[in-house]
Amino acid sequence: MKTTALIVAAGRGTRAGGDLPKQWRTVAGQRVADHTIAAFATHPGIDDVLLVIHPDDEARVPAGIPHVHGGATRAASVRAGLEALAGTGIDRVLIHDVARPCVSRRLISAVLAALDTHTGAAPGLMLSDALWVAAPAHDSDGNGGTIIRDVRDRRALVRAQTPQGFHFDAILAAHRAHTGDDAAADDAEIARTAGIDVLITQGEEDNLKITTPADFTRAERILRGQMDIRLGNGYDVHRFGPGDRITLCGVDIPHDRGLLGHSDADVGMHAITDALYGALADGDIGRHFPPSEPRWKGADSRVFLEHACARVRHRGYRISNIDCTLVCEVPRIGPYAGAMQQALAGIMGISAGQISIKATTSERLGFTGREEGIAALATAALIRP
Repeated sequence: MKTTALIVAAGRGTRAGGDLPKQWRTVAGQRVADHTIAAFATHPGIDDVLLVIHPDDEARVPAGIPHVHGGATRAASVRAGLEALAGTGIDRVLIHDVARPCVSRRLISAVLAALDTHTGAAPGLMLSDALWVAAPAHDSDGNGGTIIRDVRDRRALVRAQTPQGFHFDAILAAHRAHTGDDAAADDAEIARTAGIDVLITQGEEDNLKITTPADFTRAERILRGQMDIRLGNGYDVHRFGPGDRITLCGVDIPHDRGLLGHSDADVGMHAITDALYGALADGDIGRHFPPSEPRWKGADSRVFLEHACARVRHRGYRISNIDCTLVCEVPRIGPYAGAMQQALAGIMGISAGQISIKATTSERLGFTGREEGIAALATAALIRP
C-alpha cells in the first residue's frame, strides 16, 4: 500500500500580509512550508511527498523535494498534482494545505486508518459557537455597521480541515470529471459531487490554517510546544605526531607537527559528528566507520560529518546549533575560528551563525598541557517540529 502526501502550496496568501507568500515566511524557526513538509515526510505511513507550487517559487523549494507547478485555483493545483502522480503506482493520497503547519502525527494517522475502510476521509470539528447571519445596518443618521439578520442551526455543521485522504484512482477520476467553475471549497466537495462518501475523522483545534497576520502568532505558540528537542555531546582526542599541518574543523593550520589518527584526525569534526550521532541515540563514528576497515584510513572527516547530517535529516530533525570547544596549548585557534565556522556550515547545510568554535588551554595540566595532543568537546542541538 503506497501513500503520497500532496501538499498544495501554489497560493499567494495575500490576506496574511508580509513581503512573501505565507508558506515561505518563517514561524518557530522554519518556513511554514518546511514545517508542513516535515510533518508528512517523517510520518511512517507516508511514502512520498509531492509539493504543488507557484512557478515564481521554484527557487524556494527545499532541496530534494519533488514538486510540480499548480494552476490559477486550488482545484486546478490539486488536479495538476494528481495528474503528476498518475501512473506512479500509488494507492492513497492525502491532500493537505501547506498553510496548516501544525498538523499532528495523530491526525494524519487517523485519516490513514479511515482509508482502510472508506474511499475518502477528512478531519472536521463540530461547531460549538452560535451561528449568525449578518446584514448591513444603517441608522437614521446613515451610520453603518452590522446587525444579526438571522440565526442558523449549528448541530449538523462541521468545520472542515485537511489532510483529506482518498483512494487515489477515485479522487483522480473525481477531479477529472469535475465540471464546476473551479470554486469547489475543497477536495471533499469534489469527491461528494462524484458520489464518494467521505468519512469525518476527529479534527484538532491546533490544526489551524494560517490566513491572517494574527495566525502566525498562534502557530508559533503551537509549534514551539510540539517541538522534539534533542541534545548530544561529543568528545575526541588525537595525539601529535610527525607532520607540517593540522586539520581542525575542516581548516588546515600550518604547524610543526600533525595529528595522528586512522582518518585525517580532525579532532573537532569528530567531536561534532559524535555529538550529532549522540543526539539521535545513533552510536558513534566507530560504529558507522569502523577503524578496522582499511577503506577509512586517511579518510576526509567531512565524509563522517556528512553522514551524520544526512541521518539527522532522514529522522526529520534539523540542526539548531553546534558548540565546539578545542582544548590545546598550540596552535592558536582564534585566527582560524571564522574559517572553521564557514567550512562546517558548508558541510552541514546551516549558517555559520549557528556554529560556535571556541578554544581554551588546560593551564599546562595533563596531556594537552604538555602539548602531547588536542582534545575537543562538542554539543549539538536538534529540533524536530
